[in-house]
Amino acid sequence: MSGPCEHLVGLPDEAMETPAGCESCLEIGGTWVHLRRCLVCGRVGCCDDSPNRHARAHADAHGHPVIRSAEPGESWAWCYEHEVAARLPT
Repeated sequence: MSGPCEHLVGLPDEAMETPAGCESCLEIGGTWVHLRRCLVCGRVGCCDDSPNRHARAHADAHGHPVIRSAEPGESWAWCYEHEVAARLPT
């Protein structure tokens, strides 16, 4: 791919509250490692290092390719479709 990913242009830069956990893991009693927030709809899922990889499953199932870290102090986004990252304003 040449040039920046179009999904990572114009991302919201507002601070977001830290979620209670992965929404799907909380529903099934699962565990997670790190949290990711969908930048299309706001759903919080667990990262690819987590057993259930709910953030990626949500992106695949709903066509929502862009997530941001929902971890305190982290300010980056990721596009699953193009496999590129972007640093967000802090």
